Amino acid sequence: MREDFLVFGRPLLGEKEIAEVVATMRSGWIGTGPKVARFERMLAEYSGVEHVRCVSSCTAALFLALKCLGIGPGDEVLVPALTFIATANAVEHVGATPVLVDSADVETGLIDLDAAAAAVTSRTRAIVPVHLYGRPLNMDQLNALRDRFGISVVEDAAHAIGARWRDRPIGSFGNLTAFSFYPNKNITTIEGGALLTDDESIAQRVERLALHGLSAGAWNRFSDAGFRHYVAAEPGYKFNMTDVEASIGIHQLPMLDSWIEVRRLQSETYDQLLADLPLTLPASPDPRSRHARHLYPVVLDQETGISRDEVLDRMTSMNIGVGVHYRGIHTHPYYASRVGDVRAFPIATEVSDRTLSLPLGPAFCEQDLADVAAALHATLTA
Repeated sequence: MREDFLVFGRPLLGEKEIAEVVATMRSGWIGTGPKVARFERMLAEYSGVEHVRCVSSCTAALFLALKCLGIGPGDEVLVPALTFIATANAVEHVGATPVLVDSADVETGLIDLDAAAAAVTSRTRAIVPVHLYGRPLNMDQLNALRDRFGISVVEDAAHAIGARWRDRPIGSFGNLTAFSFYPNKNITTIEGGALLTDDESIAQRVERLALHGLSAGAWNRFSDAGFRHYVAAEPGYKFNMTDVEASIGIHQLPMLDSWIEVRRLQSETYDQLLADLPLTLPASPDPRSRHARHLYPVVLDQETGISRDEVLDRMTSMNIGVGVHYRGIHTHPYYASRVGDVRAFPIATEVSDRTLSLPLGPAFCEQDLADVAAALHATLTA
């Protein structure tokens, strides 16, 4: 057993990030300002979009996207049954109704786009698909669904910065797209998110709504350009990213592609180390795509004779941190009481009951992966 606890989702922060944060703190400007703007420009160039607006979280980005699309009470929004609770919560917060859609298969967990098409009604205004685990959806099929029914798409790409479909970055397919920079993501700003769009009017409204609905942020009001008055154009929110956070992202983003390659190699190592265990391992990436490799989830075979939660407890007792991605939306009490027959989501339920995610990322070494595999072997072959 390891002597130290292996923290799941541990970020890799270097001296450049630390130095940039220190410089920002010494500058006297730590709120939303020039470094957020610089990070936004870097993200736009990397993702091949016209506009990026950084906000306090991916959840805020999803909410603001739906808000800008005018989605609200009486509207329905299609959401994967297998995703983090924030995806459905964003729909709830604008007053619309999330309509859950089952996963296509256990190996990917991705939303079943055929089932999504069948779930469209006259009240359906949008779909919020999730590029789960960093695996990009079939963007040809997704955009065909969008165009067929005339609905909006808000891509939940919390896991998928750096993912590509047909060599185009996720975020560059004409939809609103939300990224996350939470500590365990492929790159981090500690807390934070971003909304990507090619629509300048939406970008401007997101920027305004993210800071109380004001016509000018603090940097525009108090910088050396001189004081400027502001007006409240509409009631907004407090969803802005700070320059301290952006200081980290500025140096994380240039590392993204090399870190995804590290994650790919680690995933292939896990494939080899775990091949003889009673687990369903992740499917190989679609050859038309680049998988961002955010997570490495495994699904316990039903005949193992041990529950997922028992595996979690045993792994933790051996100093191995693990995650669950995810408990299905329909398994949470609030949504279970609203979706009706939870048996309508058999694949999402199967994954929800039997999945766990293993440590993955550039902060981990070969010995860490070997320790994880050894603990799983000890747990499942005891």
